[in-house]
Amino acid sequence: MFGRFTGIQNSLLDQFWRLQQELEPLNSDGLSSAGGIRSAPRGTFPAINVVRTPEDVRVYLFAPGLDPKKLDVSIQQGLLSISGERQIAIDEKATYYRQERFGGEFRRVVSLGDDVDAERVEAKYRDGIVQIRLQRHASAKPRQIEIN
Repeated sequence: MFGRFTGIQNSLLDQFWRLQQELEPLNSDGLSSAGGIRSAPRGTFPAINVVRTPEDVRVYLFAPGLDPKKLDVSIQQGLLSISGERQIAIDEKATYYRQERFGGEFRRVVSLGDDVDAERVEAKYRDGIVQIRLQRHASAKPRQIEIN
């Protein structure tokens, strides 16, 4: 009896969550997110962290089990795009009662802002984490002005 209500409730909450995510860029710089451990919608893969410092922007892509050579990482018009595919082996003889790992193609896009130098980018893969470091333009970095 309550199973149908729960499905409707979750669907409605998912719609409100998506609306909040669409409106969030209007109120922020595109890099901040006021979420917690449950802030990503179901099926979002891979999880990412974006950190801005005065010197650079760092993107951490949590991608255990992925071949980093099969990831496509590109920058175009201030957007960092990361795409690829995760293969999940399925046993045809087995009955799955629950399957929470996402398999298939994915794409994550991060708005970097105008102050990132697209020519000065480093990317490395270590322990299942893709680390992308994007230098900021020198003119965007804060500098101390001495008063004489």
